[in-house]
Amino acid sequence: MPGPLAQLVRLLGPPRLWIALLMGFASGLPLLALGSTLQAWLVESGVDLGAVGALSLVGLPYTWKFLWSPTLDRYAPPLLGRRRGWLAGAQLLLAGTLASLALLDPARTPWLMGAVALCAALLAATQDIAVDAYRRESLREEELGLGSSLYVIGYRGGMLLSGAGALALAETLPWRTVYLIVGAVAAGNLVVTLLAREPEVRAEAPRTLRDAVVEPFLEFFRRNGVRQALLLLSFILLFKVGDAMAANMTTPFILKLGYSKATLAAIVKVFGLVSLLAGGFAGGLVLLRWGMRRSLLAFGLLQAASTAAFALLPSFAGAEPGPARMALAGVVAFENVTAGMGSSAFVGFMASLTNKRFTATQYALLTSLMAVPRVILSAPTGWMAQTMGWVPFFLLCAAIAIPGLLLVPIVARTPAPAEGPGAAPAA
Repeated sequence: MPGPLAQLVRLLGPPRLWIALLMGFASGLPLLALGSTLQAWLVESGVDLGAVGALSLVGLPYTWKFLWSPTLDRYAPPLLGRRRGWLAGAQLLLAGTLASLALLDPARTPWLMGAVALCAALLAATQDIAVDAYRRESLREEELGLGSSLYVIGYRGGMLLSGAGALALAETLPWRTVYLIVGAVAAGNLVVTLLAREPEVRAEAPRTLRDAVVEPFLEFFRRNGVRQALLLLSFILLFKVGDAMAANMTTPFILKLGYSKATLAAIVKVFGLVSLLAGGFAGGLVLLRWGMRRSLLAFGLLQAASTAAFALLPSFAGAEPGPARMALAGVVAFENVTAGMGSSAFVGFMASLTNKRFTATQYALLTSLMAVPRVILSAPTGWMAQTMGWVPFFLLCAAIAIPGLLLVPIVARTPAPAEGPGAAPAA
């Protein structure tokens, strides 16, 4: 058995890695339920395309979550521990809010639906803070790459269920029933939280709320230096910007080309799931062999290429159903493989930058920056696609990836931090 494959099999043994997979599913589930699936419901209800694109603004809490993440570092709920206690509360409320979307009519009250979706995104972002902190604190340093790959597989699996799965259900069930089902699945994620073990952390938790708010930022800049810290933050902002902008419009794009919801769901479900698993595990293997820097560069180039591939689909719009479906399947598979690989390396890299004393706050800061392209810069993508046309739009999104790629050689050599003040010596 080849060396990296043998190492992969050996590393897959600990239950904490599979918890990372299941918690990834919990984090990924709300994203499309509040994004492209909700967009499809709005498109089908006759809502204006500009308003559909602006719906991405409901994801703003993903960019703000560093504002309340210190609370999750400083305080521990009375039950289940510091990480699982916050996680359980967020999951319970999130499930109820997702289900409450079933009570609304997007054709009559699209802005009320947006407000409820915004509340759900606030809870989903809080869940993400706790999940990211749990994963960082429960995995060993050598497990971060593989654990991040499994997390991404789970995350994409949650997206597939709330995306392709919801679209398939919407072919035969009312949208209201679909969102009740999504809410029920979200409630089921609570079981994983209850069964998981609270991570043991050697680093001492912040003693005051001020320490939890101020120290994580000061420690990050002290440890890396101002110049390197700013380069790191710029890289995290830019690495997936083009990919995120394109992803915000892919579902409306495919539906506008004339593909049915059933075709889209079937192709994403079959080809997307297989390519997702292949990309996630391939990403883990490549990370083990190549390391972080080479992996980030290669995966980033592939991400940009998969974004550009969407520009090929309009040329198949008038083709026979067979070739048109095969073209869609190929592009979707390519996108899933490269997104899985790129996200595995990117998530692992961000985790390696955090000090375990301030895991929730520092990781929330990094992932908030990562979410900016998906939320704020993606808001005008509906208008851009209408104005530019689909082909120039996707080619522009691919070109936007270049600045982030240029930063990879500079930032990827950043060493991992020690556990920070108050940490006990390693055993």
